[in-house]
Amino acid sequence: MLTYTALTTLPGKSKADALGEALEELEPAPTGVGVFEVEDGKEIWEVGGYFLEAPDDIALALLSAAYDANPFVVSEVPDQDWVAKVRRELPPVEAGRFFVYGGHDAELLPAGRIGLLIEAAMAFGTGHHGTTLGCLRAFDRLLDQGRKFENVLDLGCGTAVLAMAAARMDVASVMASDIDPVAVEVASVNVVANDLVGRVDCVESIGFDAPALAQAAPFDLIFANILKGPLIDLAPAMAAHLAPCGIAILSGLLVEQADDIVAVYKTQGVTLVEREDLGEWTALTLSSA
Repeated sequence: MLTYTALTTLPGKSKADALGEALEELEPAPTGVGVFEVEDGKEIWEVGGYFLEAPDDIALALLSAAYDANPFVVSEVPDQDWVAKVRRELPPVEAGRFFVYGGHDAELLPAGRIGLLIEAAMAFGTGHHGTTLGCLRAFDRLLDQGRKFENVLDLGCGTAVLAMAAARMDVASVMASDIDPVAVEVASVNVVANDLVGRVDCVESIGFDAPALAQAAPFDLIFANILKGPLIDLAPAMAAHLAPCGIAILSGLLVEQADDIVAVYKTQGVTLVEREDLGEWTALTLSSA
């Protein structure tokens, strides 16, 4: 059985969101529609639909013209067992004392390591990406240096793997927040799967807007594995929510974007402590005054 994708790009979030909504009204109807920023800071967005039948080429051409988008590219996608594929292609990840694995690899958990279970069906934020791995490695190094943390926030948590790593270190209060309600649901499921109920509080929040975050602040450690644009926008709020001498571990950044982030955070009194580049990605460890 074949499925079909129809993908285009265009400038501007508002137009991309509107095109995504219009795409949902097509006949045959797509089984899903996604809208994603593909060039951080350049305001280029991808809009895609997934179809069980070949989409109408004329309708797609009219939509792309109406929203000043590039022509849709339609591709055939063979049917496969995606969970099985992910299991094959996502082996366990080691980050210092932490070992991130799927249930199918539970027998590989080494003695004395701290296991973080992320199922293959929930693969976003498993630790395989350089940004998540960089955050885990930065946290591991801080622990090796004897740092202790009592109040931790995983901002833009995805699967909540970073929040769960903190909870495994017996941090008294750990919060995991995300702008996406689906991510918050996934995070909550992972917290249950890792026997961390009551030790990680998952909340939906746009940045620091949720009242629960204001009530829990200040944090002595904030993970923010997101993107350059949001990290810049959140710099004042990040500084305001950090405790004195608090640590921010920031990622979701390309190597060439790191200096810009460091400069912006320096103006807020949050300065660089350490940087690690992993391939094209970088993770920054910063400290408040």
